[in-house]
Amino acid sequence: MESRVNKPQGKRDPEGVREDILRVAMQEFSENGLSGARIDEIAAKTRTSKRMIYYYFGDKEGLYTRVLEEAYRHVRGDEADLELDTLDPIEALDRLARFTFHHHRQNPAFIRMVMIENIHHGQYIERSQSIRELNRPAIEKLQSLLARGQRDGVFRPDIDALELHWQISALSFFNVSNRATFSHIFGQSLWADEAHDTLSRHVAAMVLRYVSKLEALARRGDG
Repeated sequence: MESRVNKPQGKRDPEGVREDILRVAMQEFSENGLSGARIDEIAAKTRTSKRMIYYYFGDKEGLYTRVLEEAYRHVRGDEADLELDTLDPIEALDRLARFTFHHHRQNPAFIRMVMIENIHHGQYIERSQSIRELNRPAIEKLQSLLARGQRDGVFRPDIDALELHWQISALSFFNVSNRATFSHIFGQSLWADEAHDTLSRHVAAMVLRYVSKLEALARRGDG
């Protein structure tokens, strides 16, 4: 009779394990907050152990901080893929505004993480060595885009890049952060796919009309 020997399972790729932990931890932290998230739950869902999680990330707060860093790294990486430098300034700003709106809609866990971090008064972002560095290019690229538009005579000269970034973020953030309360009061009509496409166009239009000279938009038929 042929004997059966259990073959040992191959080792899991350490980088893959870390990525899996961060993915599951994002969901856990975004749904339950820092205090409510359970490392035991993250370990179970990733088929690893608390000891392994602490080995990679130090402690629960270290894991939470890394999740924040990865969330910002993801959005800034996707922004870089937009290749805004290849577009004329008005088209580039339109693409950036629509991208931000759709990114936030498609990544509600990111918005919830930002909301949770604000509950903590930004203390973990303040401790992070990389989050400010990750986000600095967003303002620099927007400043470069504004400068191109100003040189071309299509953007107003008095637009501040940091303020504009704030405005685009605010218009896109509310759609996710206040969905529960807004929809319970006013209904779900704004959250259909077609309605969201319309909202993203309108958000971009508001941004463009604020930034652009009216005659430049009129020439494009957007005025």
